[in-house]
Amino acid sequence: MAARRDDADVASASVSTVLEGLAQASFGSMEPITVRIPDAIKLTGIGRSKLYELISSGDIETIKVGRMTLIPVDGLRTFIRRRTADKDGRV
Repeated sequence: MAARRDDADVASASVSTVLEGLAQASFGSMEPITVRIPDAIKLTGIGRSKLYELISSGDIETIKVGRMTLIPVDGLRTFIRRRTADKDGRV
């Protein structure tokens, strides 16, 4: 059982590292707090329709500013960590 937890921890750390690297590549040396939908798609690899489904179901948090939809980067990390920890990781 401990090995499974260690594997999940390593996978979560790897996902966070990848997201941080992609965010830095996209936004320079300053990491964003939130991203817009197209950036969330690039950062996660989740398709546009699936991302909107996850937003609608409450799996991914959003912030509305006027007509703009922002997604907290920490929320994306949390979502991916939860899915990585799931047994089969299905979305």
